[in-house]
Amino acid sequence: MVARKVDPRILDELVRIPGVPVVAITGSNGKTTTARFTAALLRGEGITVCHNSAGANLVQGVTSLAVSYSDLHGRLPDGVLVAEVDEGALPEVAPETLPRALLVTDLFRDQLDRFGEIYAVADAIESVAAALPVDAALIVNADDPMVATLADTREGRRVTFGLDIKRSTDRITRAADTIRCPRCRADLKYLHVYLSHMGDYLCTKCGFARPRLDVAVTALEVVGLDQTRFDVRTPTGGLTVGIPQSGVHIAYDAAGAIAIMVGLGLSLDHAAESLASVGPAFGRLEKIDADGRTVILAFAKNPTSYNTMLHSLATEGEPRQLLIAASNTLVDGEDFGWLWDVDFESMAPKVVRAVVSGTRADELANRLYYAGVSAEKLKVVEDRREALTEALTGLLPGGRLVVLSGYTPLIELRDEMRRRGWTGRYWAV
Repeated sequence: MVARKVDPRILDELVRIPGVPVVAITGSNGKTTTARFTAALLRGEGITVCHNSAGANLVQGVTSLAVSYSDLHGRLPDGVLVAEVDEGALPEVAPETLPRALLVTDLFRDQLDRFGEIYAVADAIESVAAALPVDAALIVNADDPMVATLADTREGRRVTFGLDIKRSTDRITRAADTIRCPRCRADLKYLHVYLSHMGDYLCTKCGFARPRLDVAVTALEVVGLDQTRFDVRTPTGGLTVGIPQSGVHIAYDAAGAIAIMVGLGLSLDHAAESLASVGPAFGRLEKIDADGRTVILAFAKNPTSYNTMLHSLATEGEPRQLLIAASNTLVDGEDFGWLWDVDFESMAPKVVRAVVSGTRADELANRLYYAGVSAEKLKVVEDRREALTEALTGLLPGGRLVVLSGYTPLIELRDEMRRRGWTGRYWAV
């Protein structure tokens, strides 16, 4: 904020005018993990990377990224700047950075009070994508019908990615957003559903179908909370990858990062080992040792991210001991009506005890009660520090506590864990 006050054109001068290569990653979910994978792939091929690894993705965060890596003469290192960019900030960030590659992960309802409906977000992203220079690469998740059609008449390189496995890994629920044809608005027919509304689809009315995949995950195995293994097909050959993170979404994020490398025309010689080195980002099923007990941090901010985390946690029968928090801050969003689209019903039978916290603890407790978590199992403790103490009470050594939370309360809870000596700063993960 200070840098932009001193010089409103600072990103222009540090990035756009000198022609620093920029990879911008945007979308509703998966930005942080995809950016981490992309940075690892680039470094694995010997390329210097400047990356906003802490996830600060508004225009101030991207400016901080450029400033922090610059020398006293305002020069960035030779290499690539990898920027996770908030979808609402993209129209401001893109003209000041001129991305060499832009990846769109997916589009889901998120912070309706800030973004409005996803069609408005899609229109804003499309305007940026359509204005990319001809020599820039646009990378899109073809399994998301709305993302697949973004700027599809644009001249320039276009790389698609997605899953191509012959079974469904999810089902269409009330949390799914884009289940109608983006061309004629008829209901889409899904051959396979992989994650919420993402899958292999076609429209029987107008003939629209999922585009051909340039980068495709062809086999997938999620092993508990610690490992995702998959095979991926690329234009230059196949890869077998094992990543120390859990979930179908991890395969999507890794495939997107590989597609960025394809879009930039870069080698994938060390891709498997580079991806295998990337552990969970802050709050993405991150595990913390709390004096002999394990705390699993699961960040969730919208119906799909909640359902994705719940699906991953269910592979090991979690959550049993639960601390769940929601706050209506500016960065978290003020509207929590979407809590009724989260599949808490699938979680409820496993819960032994749930401590509910945050500024909207009352609304969250009410939702859990209607999902089937009995009042005897629920305890509301609005203060985050006290809630953590209460949630850990009676948890024996070797036991596990799942913390399922939005952004602000998760930072508050993790900071409290840092004060207790269990972990470091969240941006250092």
